Amino acid sequence: MMEDLPKSSLPQLPRDRADDYTADIVTRRRALAESAAREKLEHVGGAPVPLDQARGNIESMIGFAQVPLGLAGPLVVHGALGRADVYVPMATTEGALVASHNRGMRLVAAAGGVWSRVVREGLSQHPMLVYRDAAAASRAAKHVRRRLDSWKQLVSTLTNHGSLLVAEPELLGRRLLLRLVFGTGDAIGINMAALAADRICADLAEVSGAVERYVHGQDVEKRAGARSAAEGRGRSVVADVTIPRQVLSKVARVEPEQMVRIARTYAQGFAQLGTQNWTVQGANGLAAVLLACGQDVAYLPECATGYLDLDLTESGDLYASVHLPSLLV
Repeated sequence: MMEDLPKSSLPQLPRDRADDYTADIVTRRRALAESAAREKLEHVGGAPVPLDQARGNIESMIGFAQVPLGLAGPLVVHGALGRADVYVPMATTEGALVASHNRGMRLVAAAGGVWSRVVREGLSQHPMLVYRDAAAASRAAKHVRRRLDSWKQLVSTLTNHGSLLVAEPELLGRRLLLRLVFGTGDAIGINMAALAADRICADLAEVSGAVERYVHGQDVEKRAGARSAAEGRGRSVVADVTIPRQVLSKVARVEPEQMVRIARTYAQGFAQLGTQNWTVQGANGLAAVLLACGQDVAYLPECATGYLDLDLTESGDLYASVHLPSLLV
């Protein structure tokens, strides 16, 4: 039983064991979500959305797709601003997805919460310029440091919230790859960064005599890749938690040693596969949250890039950490 385990400051989601899909129980859960969000969720409850709200987001519109929306939690997070207890919305048609995440969040709450931090921020763009030969490309690379201040000023004229943080050249034969990293405030910032990258690329092409230029020369957008895994893109996040042995055994009916052994076996398989996604089934939950929160689900290959680590503590508890280097949100 969970009664003797630590509690979240938010109440547990109400359930009806006889029928958990009646209008009454769904309304009660929605009321709890509205209380936590401090606003009405009219459209979640079935109120029609004005058609003109989709203007600029879709063409040849015929209506709105409805995907089942559930809540998991409460999730207890210790972030940079302190402790936060939240319900997590998840949109999916995969049965047991919300329930399995809810079980994990109960483990986290019983352990006192998960520690989480954004450890790096910056949206990278990678335009590429083509030169007559490698020597010309090498000469062009020397312009990058000289032009950095003027490029920062250029970016400031294009956006009120974005900024150019890094500009680094990389030679690929007679091609010059320009790695640009932008600060984007609270936005993903893709459109701003693409526009700024195009303007910067054009400026470099003019002063260095490029034969051709391509704003998406190395197109890392919406692709899992080694570059994003190593350098990070968007928000890079680290989180960890220690689950007491007794809690893990009681809630999940498994011992820490079993979790560590299966994780090591997974690691062998992931290494042979050559994947940058070592989060087991992290893509499932991420997709459901992105969809529920109105994010661009096509960023999932990048968002799901990451590494899960399970280990035993000296006292025999389960230590779990995850590193997601490229969250585009």
